[in-house]
Formats: sequence, structure tokens, C-alpha cells
Amino acid sequence: MADAQRIDTPRGRTLAYHLTPAAPQTQAGTSERPGVVFLGGFKSDMGGTKAVFLEEWCAAQGLAFLRFDYSGHGESSGAFVDGCIGNWAEDAEFAISHLTQGPQILVGSSMGGWISLLMTRRLCDRVAGLVTIAAAPDFTEDSMWAGFDQAQRQALEMVQQVALPSDYGEPYIITRRLIEDGRDHLVLRDPVPLPFPTRFLHGTADADVDLSVALRLMERATGDDIQLKLVKNADHRFSTPECLALIGVAIQEVLAAI
Repeated sequence: MADAQRIDTPRGRTLAYHLTPAAPQTQAGTSERPGVVFLGGFKSDMGGTKAVFLEEWCAAQGLAFLRFDYSGHGESSGAFVDGCIGNWAEDAEFAISHLTQGPQILVGSSMGGWISLLMTRRLCDRVAGLVTIAAAPDFTEDSMWAGFDQAQRQALEMVQQVALPSDYGEPYIITRRLIEDGRDHLVLRDPVPLPFPTRFLHGTADADVDLSVALRLMERATGDDIQLKLVKNADHRFSTPECLALIGVAIQEVLAAI
């Protein structure tokens, strides 16, 4: 696999990324199709199963594709514990604005679903469609903070961080800054305008993001072409061959509806 490229942001962060160009148009007069941008999850990286699958899938379809690491993730600069939703949203906005051209279909996984919803506000003229996978909007407030006991809340106040166990490796270090910054970027307290084809994918066996989050997002979302697709027994990773194929199907549906 080719080495990642890098780009520096105005905030002094260096983002690692892989960019696959679109295939040349083979038919005169054919309008340029949107590119695809993958937005990864909390403490995940662009080398994950879904990101790599989508790179190969988009190449086969002749679509431009961007995958990148937020700061503090994967190959990008910075420490994870120094990051927050605001920083990672800035990273996403910068990457999409400077590394892609024309309309884009955003594919957001878990936290990337939250980031993608923020991008639909900030880059509304560039978003042609949206696919989310186990989207986790507002998780810092509605899952983490709401689930903390008194001792954990006191730890955040006194030592500025608390460790949470993870099924994906070492514990997550959750900082007070992450929680407080998350409150500045909540999206589910108001209607969520999505005036383009949108597909929400969620597994019924997701132990990390409750199905109620998907239902709440569906309730808040406004638009003419929005669908929530539940996949029986799929977990949060959503990375089985069957689930990966469904992501491709969702992108094809969005493309067909644009």
C-alpha cells in the first residue's frame, strides 16, 4: 500500500490521508459524479476495514475517494487525549475543503457520523449525499457524561480525565475538555436538515451505540429522501462482508437519487 500523504492545517496540525482520483470520464458530456469521503470513528484510523473496503469499492466504480486520520488518530500529528470534537470537525472541514473538488458523498462511521452531520452544516454546498454507519451524534454528552457515576464526574473535575474500558484495546482516556467541547457541537437538540439523499445504517446488535440513537436521529432529520436501514444481528463494527456490501449499496442508492 502506498504511503500516506500529508497536509498541514492552519491550526498547526498535520493530517495524513490517502486520496484516490476519479477515473477519467469515458463519455463526452457526462457530468462529473460526486466523490466519496470516509469519516472514521472515535480513536479509529483510516486503515480500518471499512475505509479500505470503500477505497477499493470506489476505485472499482471510478469514483474519487478520500480517507484521512483526524489529529491524534492513526498517522496524523498530535496526541489523542489533546483532541476533541471541535478539533476533529475542523480537521474534517479542512481536509474536505482542500483535498476534494466538487460535490461529495460523506460516509460517516460512529463518531464520524456526528462529524459528517456537522459537515452538512459547514459545507452544505459541497455535500451531495450522506451515508452513516452506526452514527453516534452527541455521544460525549448522551452516552459518556450521562453514564458517568459521581466518582467519575469528580475525577473529571479534579484530575481532568477518567479512563473507560474499551472492547477495542487499551482504555479510552476521556478528558474534561472532550466533554465540555462536545456540548458546543451537539446536533440532536434541534431539527437536522438533510436536503439530499441520506441513508442511515445501524445494526440491531450494536452494543456501543444504542438503537435509540438511530431512531432519535431519524426523528430529528428533515428531508425528502431519508431512510434508516436496520441490519439484524450486525454489531458496531459493521465490517462483515455482508455489512460492507450494504454500505456500497447505500452509496449506489444515493448516487442514483442525486
